[in-house]
Amino acid sequence: MRVLVVDDEARFTEGLRRGLVAEGFSVDVAGNGVDGLWRAREVQYDAIVLDVMMPGMNGYQVCAQLRADGNWTPIVMLTAKDGAWDQVEGLDTGADDYVVKPVAFPVLVARLRALMRRGRPERPTQLVVGSLVVDPATREVRRGDRHMVLTNREFAVLSFLARRAGTVVPKLELLRGVWDDDFDGDPNIVEVYVAHLRAKIDRPFGLETIETLRGVGYRLTADT
Repeated sequence: MRVLVVDDEARFTEGLRRGLVAEGFSVDVAGNGVDGLWRAREVQYDAIVLDVMMPGMNGYQVCAQLRADGNWTPIVMLTAKDGAWDQVEGLDTGADDYVVKPVAFPVLVARLRALMRRGRPERPTQLVVGSLVVDPATREVRRGDRHMVLTNREFAVLSFLARRAGTVVPKLELLRGVWDDDFDGDPNIVEVYVAHLRAKIDRPFGLETIETLRGVGYRLTADT
């Protein structure tokens, strides 16, 4: 079982490498995102342990590029960031699991073995709601052959709704999922971004797929 560990903290990476070798893994190491991406493209690994915060090219970018390449090697994102949206972004980018530092080594090993048992999922992670296609790996949004340009926050709101397409998402759940629990601004910011999305993904097509259920929340529906 061959694993690639990509992390810029040399001492931590060496300790992790030794532990994994002791567990019977064959381990390659890359000290930055660029080298990690190169290795992942050159070698077929059973799993990749990928740190998020790295100079030059961060873990989200590496993961997104691999998925855009059609590389579906199981990826565990490894980071000190434990915010809800950080985890959502990692998973939406195409990662299979998310482990927060400090790492409980036995848990990491168990998760790696579980991912390897499943094998590599030869499938895209696109979210399709009627004619609307949301691709978390490439951050592309389109209806048919027409592409739409969204800001990062607009994309976050849309992907959150798309993952729950057909169901009502309470306003507070959307706020916490996209802005996280530490947000202390005006909760009506949700309405602002929903309006922005309607102007981009619905109105130009004569559609009304983002529904408002007053006093309840929002629902993204298919147009077909």
